[in-house]
Amino acid sequence: MQRTANPINADPSFVVDLLTTLQKERFSPRGWWRFIGRSWERSCATANAYPTLKRSWLYTTLLIGMLAVTIIATSLFFEGTSIALQFLPGFVFCVAWQQSDLFWHLGLNRHAQTGEILPKVGAANTLTLLRGLSASYLFGRLIGGLTTPSWLALLVFLCSGVVTDILDGQVARATKTQSKLGQIADGEADFCLYLAITFILIQNGTLPLWIGIAMLLRFAIPLLAALGSYFLFAHPVRFGSTVWGKYAGLAQCLYFLVLLAPPQVVFVKNVVNLPLLVVTLVLLVVAPVAQIVENVKRP
Repeated sequence: MQRTANPINADPSFVVDLLTTLQKERFSPRGWWRFIGRSWERSCATANAYPTLKRSWLYTTLLIGMLAVTIIATSLFFEGTSIALQFLPGFVFCVAWQQSDLFWHLGLNRHAQTGEILPKVGAANTLTLLRGLSASYLFGRLIGGLTTPSWLALLVFLCSGVVTDILDGQVARATKTQSKLGQIADGEADFCLYLAITFILIQNGTLPLWIGIAMLLRFAIPLLAALGSYFLFAHPVRFGSTVWGKYAGLAQCLYFLVLLAPPQVVFVKNVVNLPLLVVTLVLLVVAPVAQIVENVKRP
């Protein structure tokens, strides 16, 4: 029988204790080593305390692994050995990091309302991980120094990015499996995918550098605020979605679709490009500010 105690590594006091200890050791290499080691021990303890959840993580990792192998095999077949070997190291690293990060945060797989541990990673989180897999593929190409054509980036963005971004929230609500883990995974997947698409657009000369930097600040500002609160003040920050954040994400998504659209619709691109860019930039400024204000209001 699975235990019903609270997930061990989700204890806020434990997190604060870790961060306080890291501060006292002045962020030294030894301090970081102890911080990572104790965090990993707690993650393993949580996984062992909830064997059903641990087994679900294993099955999910096997699924993601099989899909990753399929992507590698497809690249070998269509692009050849040289291209596949170039993107392989970065791709494998990103996939391994994603699944390790999932294991690290299993203790946060708790129901949003009741706080009870959810016994499985769930379909919603798996959809989010598929978006992360897409981002890993694009990052693998970027790390390997490969150019990604717009049609390929559009295909990945539409099929594995936009579709899963719409479905994961719907599935979580339908199955009543909303969790803190899902929030974190969703934010990380969005950050990685949009970051990869932004770099590809800059690499292809489609997106000016200054606009790309402005877009990345949407994620960077709340991230830096969270890291500063965690490591400087030992105060965990709760990050959830806001209305402005959703509008900003929608506008940025539409703008990326316009930039990635094929040349056959160049007339439409010329008409909507500038107005959509202005709206997107305004929302990208408002969204992180609203996110920070929302967290400051929370106790």
